[in-house]
Order: sequence, then C-alpha cells, then structure tokens
Amino acid sequence: MKIKNTLPVLALLMLTGCSVGKYDYSSEAMKHVDMNFTGIPTILGIGSLGSSIPITPEYSLTAAHVAKLSVQRVKAYHPYCDLAIIYHKNDLKTLPKFRDGAIGEPVKMYGYSFISAMPVESAGVNLALTGIRNEWNKRPCVAMASNAGVVKGMSGGAVYNNDDTIGGVIVGFANEIKRPRKSPVPLKDVSLYIPYKDFKEWLSKSTS
Repeated sequence: MKIKNTLPVLALLMLTGCSVGKYDYSSEAMKHVDMNFTGIPTILGIGSLGSSIPITPEYSLTAAHVAKLSVQRVKAYHPYCDLAIIYHKNDLKTLPKFRDGAIGEPVKMYGYSFISAMPVESAGVNLALTGIRNEWNKRPCVAMASNAGVVKGMSGGAVYNNDDTIGGVIVGFANEIKRPRKSPVPLKDVSLYIPYKDFKEWLSKSTS
C-alpha cells in the first residue's frame, strides 16, 4: 500500500536487537557491495563489519559510522548525514547510476550480515521520510524508512530502485518511528537509508 504522506516524520530510534524484517543470503549482493572490516572477523562474523558501495575505480560510498572504524582511509564525511567516501580500489566496468526513489516505490537492499559475514539482500517498499537525530545524523538530514529487512552489518550497503539505479545508502533500522498527529499509528520495524537527494551534491563535489 502506498503511503501518501511525503512530509518528514519524527524518528524515535530504538535500535535494539540485531535486525528487522526478512533478509536472505544472496550471491547477487556481492555484485553490488563490498564487506568492510572494522575489527577482527571470525567464522561467525564476531568482531565488527559493515558494507560499502563501489562508485568509482578509486572510491566507495559507505556509512560514516562504518568508515570511522574501517581499515580504509576516509576521503570525505558528509556534513550532517551518516555517510562517508572511502578510498577503495574497485574493478568497475561501468559506473553505477543514482536516482531518487519515491514513497511507495519498491526497493532492494544489499549488504553483509554481521552475524554470518555472508552477503544478504532484502526487498520492500519505501514508506515515509523521517528526520533522524543522533550522533551521526543531524539537521537537516532526512532518511527514508522502508519495510525491507536489515541486519547489523548492512550499514553502508546499497539500496537499489527497481530500474537498477542506486537510491541510497543503508544506515540502520528502528523498532518504531512516530508519525505526525494526523497519522497517529507509528511505523514499526523499519529499515532506514539516506536517499540520494540528500547527498547528490556532496557526492559529486567530493569525487570530482
């Protein structure tokens, strides 16, 4: 069902547990994202890891909270959203294309699971825009909430629109986000990503 409300809603981040929604092992994810170690991994994924998106032969895009602890050097942090560009050698035959996604539009998410250290994917639809206020996301950053599943480790991974364009970067999940008074029922167990429109200019300037 398409959510008609396109105004930002207020996010109440309650990041308990290690995942929301459904996700599955996916060899396809390896074509879209890389694993980024931020600690010493084990066979069960114990340690810390995140995901990143190859965007040029020299750079990858990821979440700032992943980049801060990553072994790769950071080229640029976004001024107010949980995003960073890291130096990373990528074997890209073609550069990825980006496009803003709309509320109600289907998306797929790709990343690596912290639990298994395996590539995973999920599918869902965009539900609503929401402001996030925490250590990594400040005004005027706006995230997109989706019902696609997310597990820890997918942060920094890719959100793809249904035309194979990148619509954003995964930054986490929330057990609940409160909506405006006219929509009193909160959204439950949502994934959160920074949409392309929030970082389009920064990305272009930082990689030129």
